[in-house]
Amino acid sequence: MRLRLKQEADRLDDLDLQMERFEPRCGPDRVVVDVHSAGVNMSDVKAALGAMPHAVWPRTPGRDWSGIVVEGPADLKGREVWGTGGDLGISRDGSHGHSLVLPCAAVRAKPKSVGLIEAGAVGVPFVTAYEGFRLAGLPQTGDVVLVLGANGKVGQAAIQIATMLGARVFGVEAKAEAYSGHASAPVRMIDAASEDVAAMVRRETDDGGANIVFNTVGSVYFEAACAAMALAGRQILISTIDRTVPSTS
Repeated sequence: MRLRLKQEADRLDDLDLQMERFEPRCGPDRVVVDVHSAGVNMSDVKAALGAMPHAVWPRTPGRDWSGIVVEGPADLKGREVWGTGGDLGISRDGSHGHSLVLPCAAVRAKPKSVGLIEAGAVGVPFVTAYEGFRLAGLPQTGDVVLVLGANGKVGQAAIQIATMLGARVFGVEAKAEAYSGHASAPVRMIDAASEDVAAMVRRETDDGGANIVFNTVGSVYFEAACAAMALAGRQILISTIDRTVPSTS
């Protein structure tokens, strides 16, 4: 069985859903995966609400997954695998079903240290966080990293990667709250509702500022991000919650 979205809606409560019987077929260079876990990402929600014009209808949503190969080449059959995909759940059927048909090249063996449930939620958050850092330059030991939207899943992934690499991390949320993810070092949380983000970062870094700002929220924090950056710093901006054009004036 699999879930199908028939067309986009203005609200999630108004989605036209249907369950249908799905008989997966394994063609050449393909595998059939028995899905054990599938994450629900913000991009899944946005696609369902029509915010991604290239989304195809009807379709099964879901970009992240983990499971066991039940059909395919002998070296993959029976193995625990995981993955993610930019087209999954957007331009073709995704992971929110009992089974998933994929190219062999799209699956990877799951590490034994990660359970099947957890593995289904790793893809989009960690790929987004790592790719942002890779393109901007990975944090180095002693760098200062400022993560805006620290308790979002991409924010948590960015913090985990940054602290693992030895960076000093500041996290920002719109209200006072503790960091709720995993980290290899303490995270200094800033309440943007009551504190000046840039002033706090500069004060606690002897006016050095942040070498990297990972902005998962967008335009509402853009000016504060720029003001918090160190000389030759860089800002990674992956999304925005509105269509406001950022300004540095």
